[in-house]
Amino acid sequence: MSKRVRIGIIGSGGIAGAHARKYKDMPDVEIAAVADIVPGKAQDFVNRMGLSEAKAFEDHRKLLELDLDGVSICTPNVAHYQTSVDALRAGKHVLVEKPMSVTLEQAIEMVQTSDETGKMLSVGFQPRYDPGMKEIKRIVQSGILGKVYYVQTGGGRRRGMPGGTFIRKELAGAGALADIGCYSLDMALHSLGYPKPLTVSAYMSNYFGTNPKYHAEADKFDVEDFGVALIRLEGGLVLNFKISWAMHMDSLGPTLFLGTEAGLKVAPAEKADPRYNGVWDGVVGSISLFHDVLGKQTESAFHVPKHNVDIFYEKIRDFVKAIQEGRPAPIPGSQIVRNQAIIDGMLRSAALGKEVDIHLPDGM
Repeated sequence: MSKRVRIGIIGSGGIAGAHARKYKDMPDVEIAAVADIVPGKAQDFVNRMGLSEAKAFEDHRKLLELDLDGVSICTPNVAHYQTSVDALRAGKHVLVEKPMSVTLEQAIEMVQTSDETGKMLSVGFQPRYDPGMKEIKRIVQSGILGKVYYVQTGGGRRRGMPGGTFIRKELAGAGALADIGCYSLDMALHSLGYPKPLTVSAYMSNYFGTNPKYHAEADKFDVEDFGVALIRLEGGLVLNFKISWAMHMDSLGPTLFLGTEAGLKVAPAEKADPRYNGVWDGVVGSISLFHDVLGKQTESAFHVPKHNVDIFYEKIRDFVKAIQEGRPAPIPGSQIVRNQAIIDGMLRSAALGKEVDIHLPDGM
């Protein structure tokens, strides 16, 4: 019989509710505690979610004194680093929501702390559990493309800007990059085997978010709603990345992998709400291979698996199973630190108006 896993949740906003609902669906998991810095908010969450046995705290460090196996970090982005490091040092396994952190230095320390404590640090990129995403990686890793030398990815919403903590730099660290851009980067980098980023040249703007015509909280909006970058990766690879929360266009184009033997074009599936189309936070729409057959230029469509997989549930379940089975982190921080390095590099490059180098410690 599987070990019963005791979980704590740090942060009690919207994403914490998603974590709690999935944990509650697992008979071998107990949500033992919730913490939130806002007075009374953790207790309200416990009551609302029907967590009658869970304790509520205002200080996450008090929660970490309990006998827990793991914690979900569901705070605003700016608190991901400190709560994760505190949890790892308290001997708890960590599932931290995306983005991993606000700065590259923070992400590096999170990985180092995980290594030092022997506790897992997993990052919440649920799109990896989509069967279509798995198919993209399978194709790229098969070698059918030959040497991949260029990748285009990203995505753009025509009008899909959030509000609240997402648009304030002091709480989010970044805007569209941190919210949806990290998913696009993970899809491409994971398929390629997560090559190390070397340099970044980026541009960012927030013309829509700061305009009251387009956003009700324009006076509080101080993050980017659009970003584009050319990223050089080890192995002679170039990544063209672009992301948008809002624009006067229906799409920023598909994801492309160009190889010496073939090319792969991937488009995201359309969503029920068209404002949120064109972004890699959900299901794959189509996968096409461009190649030559007997001297003829040919396009072949790959089957995109139809499924009812709850990718958010699978993310949470994989974390729980890794705890029970003593497995490594399902989506290890040691990989995602390279994702964070690109985001960090884009922010620095855009601020300086020039290309910047990316420096990671040996082994990262």
